[in-house]
Amino acid sequence: MNEVKKKKISLETNCILNFSVIKVATFGRQNTITFDFVRSVGQKYFVSNKERGSFSKAEDFCSRRGLELALPQNEEENSMLTQLYGEVDKRAWIGVNNKMAGGDFEFDMKERPLTFTKWGQGQPDRSIQETGCTMVTENAVWQVTRECSLYAYIICQLL
Repeated sequence: MNEVKKKKISLETNCILNFSVIKVATFGRQNTITFDFVRSVGQKYFVSNKERGSFSKAEDFCSRRGLELALPQNEEENSMLTQLYGEVDKRAWIGVNNKMAGGDFEFDMKERPLTFTKWGQGQPDRSIQETGCTMVTENAVWQVTRECSLYAYIICQLL
């Protein structure tokens, strides 16, 4: 019988220096991680160091910290992701791609059915037969691209 241990998360914010410290305890180990951007919606936290990178870099960045690539589950969470954007590159990777999701953009990276989507016009682009990666744009709509090496903001989530 496999026992699933829950993560214990605590948040400390330093408003003067404008950063937040996340303490994540998983399987009895505690990691302390500092982020430049922390926003909460309900019980979920979105965190980032305001870095940009490819989709694979985003996946790696989040997983190395025991987190998941951001995936909004409602309109409020979706809009929250756009608060990170600066003046350029107004897009961020989210946890949907057709390689991991069976090619149809109906599942997340862990093959769970999507319960919320906000596809832009003509999306998802089903003409992308090879790997396609999904981002949320400055208009808070989802867009699939075959250019998974594009630089977009990296935002992780804590559940």
